[in-house]
Amino acid sequence: MKLVDEAEIMVAAGNGGNGCIAFRREKFIPLGGPNGGDGGAGGDVWLLADENLNTLVDFRHETRFKAQRGENGMGSQMYGKAGDDKVITVPVGTVVHNVDTDEVIGDLTEHGQRLLVAKGGVGGLGNMHFKSSVNRTPRKATSGTEGESRVLRLELKLLADVGLLGFPNAGKSTFIRAVSAATPKVADYPFTTLYPNLGVVSVEVGRSFVIADIPGLIEGAADGAGLGSLFLRHVQRTRLLLHLVDIAPMEGGIEASPAEQVRAIENELRKYDPAMLDKPRWLVLNKADLMFEDEAQAAAQAIVAELGWTQPWYLVSAIGREGTRPIMLAVQTFFDRLREEALEAANAAG
Repeated sequence: MKLVDEAEIMVAAGNGGNGCIAFRREKFIPLGGPNGGDGGAGGDVWLLADENLNTLVDFRHETRFKAQRGENGMGSQMYGKAGDDKVITVPVGTVVHNVDTDEVIGDLTEHGQRLLVAKGGVGGLGNMHFKSSVNRTPRKATSGTEGESRVLRLELKLLADVGLLGFPNAGKSTFIRAVSAATPKVADYPFTTLYPNLGVVSVEVGRSFVIADIPGLIEGAADGAGLGSLFLRHVQRTRLLLHLVDIAPMEGGIEASPAEQVRAIENELRKYDPAMLDKPRWLVLNKADLMFEDEAQAAAQAIVAELGWTQPWYLVSAIGREGTRPIMLAVQTFFDRLREEALEAANAAG
């Protein structure tokens, strides 16, 4: 199934029920007072994060959601029944925007997290509330208030630990196939990957992390060129970036040198969100199988020197699965260290 990562929906909470005008009428009580009950409250609209969902595709077919209206009040001081809430399930990682005000209402990042997006109307008052010393038979009741309604834009940001960056045809899909059970489409042409793929990398029992294959970025992606602008948001949540570069670009393909490709994507990240460049980013020089071993090593050293690269870097052949295992072990160790540091900080604070 293709990942749909944006959708617009209209939500409307239920209106409150109207108050009732009624009087007590019983045998031997000819002048019974007012006993009209209040209307019930309208139902609310909630969003519920569900880890079993991974796309917003369902909202292409159903875009309007309405909670139940509260029932009207009745005689004998009986209150109307409150309307049932409407609960809409969305994937974990969904950011909710109010289209009219362009503000972020909430961010659902955990399974089972709920977010109130439209509040139901309040029930009207029955005439029993309007009895006074000068008006013993009030013929007045109030109507229930209207429930909130708004148009929401749902934006899915994948919750992956590692994001794969790189130009089209750098070998990102091949890499994720090599290190996880994910099976994205692989072919010898640019933009083979049209939507993000997630793969779970299991280093050993109980130690795993999620890696995301982001569609190829090109120069100008932050301004809308290519497919990258649609998916740069998914990189924002990752804790580590692996920057894949084709060490030996083929003639007739991308003209930029490997170092120029790295600089171009750094520039796109800077334009989209400068904070992305503060994330740990490791360089992965791919397609080493297309060169002799000593030539590949020399080319890798030259690229690293030209970039002035100070963070970890690796030379791999994703298609042959050569050199991929050490990267995954290093990534898992990196996350283990982050977890230990967070635990120590929490213990120190507590």
